Amino acid sequence: MNTIHNYQAPANHLKDRIILITGAGDGIGTAIAKASAAQGATVILLGKTTAKLEMVYDEVEQAGHPQAAIIPIDLGGATPVDYDNIITTIEKEFGQLDGLIHNAAHLGIRSPFEQYSAEEWNKTMQVNLTAPFLLTQACLPLLKKSDDASIIFTSSDVGRKGSAYWGAYAISNAGIENMMQILADETENNTNIRVNSVDPGAVHTAMWVRVFPGIDPNTWVLPKEIVGGYLYLLGGDSKGVTGQQFNLQG
Repeated sequence: MNTIHNYQAPANHLKDRIILITGAGDGIGTAIAKASAAQGATVILLGKTTAKLEMVYDEVEQAGHPQAAIIPIDLGGATPVDYDNIITTIEKEFGQLDGLIHNAAHLGIRSPFEQYSAEEWNKTMQVNLTAPFLLTQACLPLLKKSDDASIIFTSSDVGRKGSAYWGAYAISNAGIENMMQILADETENNTNIRVNSVDPGAVHTAMWVRVFPGIDPNTWVLPKEIVGGYLYLLGGDSKGVTGQQFNLQG
């Protein structure tokens, strides 16, 4: 049975779709970008570090996939004007937007609640919650023009059930889950947009290696092993699926 956990996308599954991916310069974001491009999508790579985005851009180009685009931006300091400028650029260059994947995240520090600093709280909330809110809000007019649009919020298990020492990271992910549900409810009956969240689970990325330095990262799955779930939610096979919380490792 072909489910989100073992999804195998048919050839050109995302042909002619324009997909915006945050945190595209590393880890899961890079894997999603490369897999989407391989399925015929034009991927817009959004991230903080231009050099990393350029590396992904070059890999997509060398593989012979549709030419990607780069948008360097620091979500920690971006303003509503910045997001409006991003959408103006996308509309001018592509005329449409069919997918938005929120993948960028700031882990912050793991600390007891009573010792958590306001500075770290504000930074984590800005990247993990405020930025997705502002970017989604800016993207909605373009997404509404699509015949089949998908918004995917990347979350985590601690966003669905809080756990000690995860602080603003867990709380921001809880906010993401609620944002997803609100947006799915608002768009379900009057647009072609579907909205879902995914928990990738433990994946071998630089962020998680920093969090758990004592654990052998070879025991975790690689980013490319969980991108099938994203491809499923981006394409037509998931039409009608909205407001759902998925765990990509079952």
